[in-house]
Amino acid sequence: MARIQLIYDRSCPACEHYTRLLRIREDIGELELINAREHPEWVTALKHQGINLNNDMLLKLDNQEYSGPEALHMLAMIGSHSGLFNRLNHWLLRAPYRARLCYPVMRLGRKLLLLILRRKGIQ
Repeated sequence: MARIQLIYDRSCPACEHYTRLLRIREDIGELELINAREHPEWVTALKHQGINLNNDMLLKLDNQEYSGPEALHMLAMIGSHSGLFNRLNHWLLRAPYRARLCYPVMRLGRKLLLLILRRKGIQ
């Protein structure tokens, strides 16, 4: 079984809802959700690697790391096909170019949502 970790902003309602609906195929492994706001040391370390968790989520799949649209694409590829959300997620994001097209829109939506809710980005 693979070790699967997703580091994301749990304070974003859209991000939280997405991760709550997301299911990973049982034969792949279990998804561990990690709130970036509770791990400032990870945020700093990732920033030194060029990954800003205000702009990107990070998926760790065994020894590989995927951020942003690549993370969305990989989540779609290892995701379950049970339920309408997961089937739609797989159909939409299984193609890397569609994940690259969707990600900026999702990132903008997150920023606008945090602005409306008066929540600061990850420090």
